[in-house]
Amino acid sequence: MTYEALFQFICEQRSFLCVGLDTDLRKVPQHLLQDENPIFAFNRAIIDATAPYCVAYKPNLAFYETYGVRGWQAFEDTVCYLRTNYPRHFIIADAKRGDIGNTSAMYARAFFEDLDVDAITVAPYMGRDSVEPFLGYSGKWVVLLALTSNKGSADFQLTEDSTGTPLFERVLQKSQIWADASQMMYVVGATQGERFADVRRLVPNHFLLVPGIGAQGGSLAEVCRYGMNEHCGLLVNSSRSIIYADNTPCFAQAAAAAAQKLQEEMAAELRAILIN
Repeated sequence: MTYEALFQFICEQRSFLCVGLDTDLRKVPQHLLQDENPIFAFNRAIIDATAPYCVAYKPNLAFYETYGVRGWQAFEDTVCYLRTNYPRHFIIADAKRGDIGNTSAMYARAFFEDLDVDAITVAPYMGRDSVEPFLGYSGKWVVLLALTSNKGSADFQLTEDSTGTPLFERVLQKSQIWADASQMMYVVGATQGERFADVRRLVPNHFLLVPGIGAQGGSLAEVCRYGMNEHCGLLVNSSRSIIYADNTPCFAQAAAAAAQKLQEEMAAELRAILIN
C-alpha cells in the first residue's frame, strides 16, 4: 500500500484506528474454545465487527507463536481472511524482528512474500544492514521502534549522548538515510505525550504507529495535538480495550461499539485536515 492510498483510506473511513489482534485463549469467550481453530474464530468475528471503524490490523506475533503450529496457522488464516475480505485494510505484523542481514532477509521473505502483510515492526539496535532487507519490497513498510510506550523505554531510548541528544532522536535522524516517508513508519507510544512534538520536529511527514491508547492510559487528544500532520500521519493502535471489551457470546458487538467510539473521536480530530 502506498502512502497516498493509506491516507485516502483514512479519509474515507474517517478513522486512523489500528485494531491490535493480541489474541489470548485465556481471555476469549469460552464457547469459542470448542472451535477447531479458536484463535482464528475469535479474530474473524473481531475483524467483521470492527472493519467499518478502522483502517488497519496489527496481529502481535507473540500471541500466535506461543501456541506453536496451531497459533502460526491461525495467524496465516487471519492474514488470508483480511486479504480476501478486507483487501484495503493495512496489515502490520508486530514481530519486532531485526538481525544480521542474511537473517533479516529471511524474515522479510517470510512476511512480505509468503504472508503478504503490508508492514512489519523492526528493532533498530543492530543498525542499517539489519533493516535494509525489509526495505527491498515495493509497497511494503518498515515500522521502526523509536520511542515505545512501556516504562522501561527510559532505560535506553531517553539516554542522551555528549551533545544532549536522546537515543530515540538519533534513531529518527539516522534511519531517514535508509528510507523516506513512503516506506518507513515509527513506533511512538501514546504515553510519551509532549515528546510527540520532538518526534514531529525530526520526522514531520512520516506515519507514526501509536500503541498505548486505552488499557495503557494514553490520551488520543494529546497524541493528535502533538503528532498529527496534514496527512494525518497516525495509526493509533488499540488492542485489549476493543477485543476484550466483553467475554460473553456478545463479544463482537461489544468490540464494534468500542471501535466505533474511538472512530467517532478520530473523525472529530480529522475534521480540520479533511476540510482542507
